Amino acid sequence: MANRRRGEISLILDDQPFKLCLTLGALAELEDSMGLDDISALAERFSGGRVRSGDLIKILGAALRAGGANISDLEAGSMRCKGGAPALTRALVELLKETFSPELEDSVLQPPHKVKGMPSNEGGRAKGTNPGKAGLV
Repeated sequence: MANRRRGEISLILDDQPFKLCLTLGALAELEDSMGLDDISALAERFSGGRVRSGDLIKILGAALRAGGANISDLEAGSMRCKGGAPALTRALVELLKETFSPELEDSVLQPPHKVKGMPSNEGGRAKGTNPGKAGLV
């Protein structure tokens, strides 16, 4: 079962349920396969509103593998989604929105004393926190 709080979604492909997730490793895989320099370029590419079908196959393959499936992009591209290509595209767009959510970005990238719900220490870091782990779930 997919955990939405972790950016996972569920999708039925070839009449089987799959968990899709874009982990840091999956994002790095997408950067490499698309010849992009960094995660910002990846986010910019997807935010333009126009994505190639080959990109969708790469996203699907990386997300399936990050969700635990042992599958190649070629195999992922040949799977059938209930609702066809429009349903698959909507699911992948939803996954991208979950991955690049501003809410998540705000909680992860802020210093520990600015993360909602964390105690602050007068301009210093919160007591007992590791600055490299602040805000991560």
